[in-house]
Amino acid sequence: MAATRPISRNAPSLTLQNTPLLLADCSDFPFAKPQTVALETWTPGFVPPRMLSSYFDALFAAHGPQHWWPGRTRFEIIVGAILTQNTSWTNVERAIHNLRDARMLSTQAVRRVRSTRLAQLLHPSGYFRQKTKTLKAFVNFLYSSYAGSLGRLFATPTAVLCDQLLALRGIGPETADSILLYAGKHPVFVVDAYTRRILQRHGHVHSKIAYDEIGKMFESSLPADHQLFNEFHALIVHVGKHFCRKTNPACSHCPLNPFLPVPLERGATGDFLRDESAVTSHRSPVTLP
Repeated sequence: MAATRPISRNAPSLTLQNTPLLLADCSDFPFAKPQTVALETWTPGFVPPRMLSSYFDALFAAHGPQHWWPGRTRFEIIVGAILTQNTSWTNVERAIHNLRDARMLSTQAVRRVRSTRLAQLLHPSGYFRQKTKTLKAFVNFLYSSYAGSLGRLFATPTAVLCDQLLALRGIGPETADSILLYAGKHPVFVVDAYTRRILQRHGHVHSKIAYDEIGKMFESSLPADHQLFNEFHALIVHVGKHFCRKTNPACSHCPLNPFLPVPLERGATGDFLRDESAVTSHRSPVTLP
């Protein structure tokens, strides 16, 4: 799951909720002014655009840029997006290390190598036989449809390319969107389990909501900017890992604490009672009016 290189310190600012957000080092990044937490009335399946902007502002102020996806080339990012299915990033790193040592991190090398050899290299990532077939399928598609050119591939309109990727063996919506966003810089929002968990706990969606519906919430409510979607998804993963955990969530210390429904209802993992004390973060406290 993570940009091809750290976002430039000279990158233009993103403005959400009238707060300029510089995609640079945010070691001492405060809110530009106190934020108003609007606990609006909403219905499941809909998140007010202003609410999503507030979420981004709070997460970015607390944690700064995440520098996703950790890949040296576009093809390495694609490989990582495929391998990260149903496993941890630590296991993906081991498999990518194997590929790098074997000089297999190129489309030409993956196209030529025997599937049995490729499977050996991918073994640490789990489900290595299926992932071998998926990686081979992607490379064969790249050569048959785009003469092996990632530039031509990513010049394809987003909707068309998304359908083509989804037609490949082993590539689902989250993997396709990760490839489009992180390797191709297409403005699509990657929806993962952390996104669903946060929105569900905050009362915005129900458990059966479709992947596309959640993606459309973000894409229709925020500027169509791949850097913004990159950063927002990475921040969601960070808060999901460290705060909005599946069990024992650390709600009282989460930057999104001010946006929780009041009062919180009992959920499947226990009582999530809002802590009305000061909201803390790793960097600087969120200042509420």
